[in-house]
Amino acid sequence: MRTEQFIFSNDGDRLVGVLHLPEGDALAAVVTSGPLTSVKEQASGAYARALAERGFAALAFDHRTFGESEGQPRQFENPIGKAQDIRRAVTALLADERTRELPVVAVGVCAGAGYMARAVADDPRIRSFAGVAGYYSDIAAAPPSQEAIARGRAAERVWRDTGVAETIPAVAPDGGDVGMPLREAYEYYGTARGAVPNYTNGFAVQSFAYTSDFDTIEAAARLAVPYTMVHSENALVPAFARKFYATVSSPESELWLDSVGQIDFYDDPRLIDAAADAAAALFRTTLAH
Repeated sequence: MRTEQFIFSNDGDRLVGVLHLPEGDALAAVVTSGPLTSVKEQASGAYARALAERGFAALAFDHRTFGESEGQPRQFENPIGKAQDIRRAVTALLADERTRELPVVAVGVCAGAGYMARAVADDPRIRSFAGVAGYYSDIAAAPPSQEAIARGRAAERVWRDTGVAETIPAVAPDGGDVGMPLREAYEYYGTARGAVPNYTNGFAVQSFAYTSDFDTIEAAARLAVPYTMVHSENALVPAFARKFYATVSSPESELWLDSVGQIDFYDDPRLIDAAADAAAALFRTTLAH
């Protein structure tokens, strides 16, 4: 396996990725998307490496406003915007001389599985999709906080008027006013376990206006390509994962693994290998038809 830089753009912003290339000819190009606030050196990169080891050209990239990629305000989490980034990545993969002859498939991890579901539902160029430890938001089951939405909209008005973006930590040791209150999120992003130089522990407050009412179930109903779900009873909201899976009408398969929680899907080789094997099996089956 080797890695090469992969640059593309969306609405004038330069996005920076790493293309993980297998030894020999690649079977397909994989576009990946990772968890909330994450960068390409974290979970999406781990899955891109694993898939390159299994014969695929796999792209992990920093979404707009994160990591090495451009975009303002920084640390702005916008699910629809991230789905658009994914579609622009597909366009770039289909144009790049290293990958333009390859079919495109997709892997999303945690929140990235929900973003990827929206991208796949909207983009027929993506041939199949694997969701790993997906957070499948369901606004019917968990109505959005109107207070959070109002806070996000107020922060966005200030940013548009002044250029100053209010930011809170993505994680903190004791939770509190943060983007991700889970203790295990801090134990990954807030410590040497998962923090990397390219990662910023920040969350733009205006993100709440976009993340709070993002729904993945509507995308599940529109999926038209083969899908596999890798999840755990200890990962985020198994009930939402089951509803998402039940809503998909295209060919599907599921793999339930034994995890400690959500975050070990990001860096536990045992879980990554099992999930990558499931994704690779799906992609090979898809490409054979």
